[in-house]
Order: sequence, then structure tokens, then C-alpha cells
Amino acid sequence: MKVQGKMFIWLSLFILAIAIVYGLWSREPVGTTALFLAFGLAIMVGYYLAFTARRVDTGPQDREDADVADDAGELGFFSPHSWQPLALGVGSALAFMGVVFGWWLMWFSAPVILLGLFGWVFEYYHGEGQNQ
Repeated sequence: MKVQGKMFIWLSLFILAIAIVYGLWSREPVGTTALFLAFGLAIMVGYYLAFTARRVDTGPQDREDADVADDAGELGFFSPHSWQPLALGVGSALAFMGVVFGWWLMWFSAPVILLGLFGWVFEYYHGEGQNQ
């Protein structure tokens, strides 16, 4: 995390310089304020990462001889046979089409989304793949 902290601190200094130049050159308050706020956000993240890096052990991203696989952790469990993401995708597509064509389409998309979400959450509590 030492590298990330330094990157954000250097980025915040760059944004500060750009904000000053932009503010003096354009005299436009909204963009100048946005750049100064971006500086504030970047310096907060950089300080947090630099402060945290002092208290934790050296990670794989801080070593020159590290491989990409050294930083890989457990990705979690993904159901190989689940149809529920398809139901959620269809319901979400209907919901977003409801924004375009009319809010009445939400009456059809909400039950599809709720059924897909309910099925995904309780997938392993019933049926063939029951493990609880």
C-alpha cells in the first residue's frame, strides 16, 4: 500500500497545481471548486493509504520480485448451475426499459426481479442442491 499512497499524494499535488492554474487562467468558479474538491479527496485517500501502510506488513504490491498470483486471494463461491442471474438480468432490463418507455413497465419487472432475488438467496435451501 506504500506505492498506492505515494501515487495518490503525487496525484493530489498534480490536481492542486492544475486547480491553481485553471482558477487563475479561467476565473470560472465551478470548475475551480471541483478541482480543489478533487484535490481534497485525493489527499485524503493518499494520507489514509500512507498512514495505513506504516501499520501493516509489506504486501506483495510493495515487493519487486512479487508475482501477480501472490496478491490473489479467495474469490468466493459461485454457483455453476444457477438460473437466477438470468432472471435478475431480464427483470433489470425490463426495469430500465420502463424508464424509457413508461413507468407502467415496472409492474412487470418488479415481480421478475423479486422472484430472481428470492430464488438466488434461497437457492441452496431447497431442491436438488440443498445443503442446509
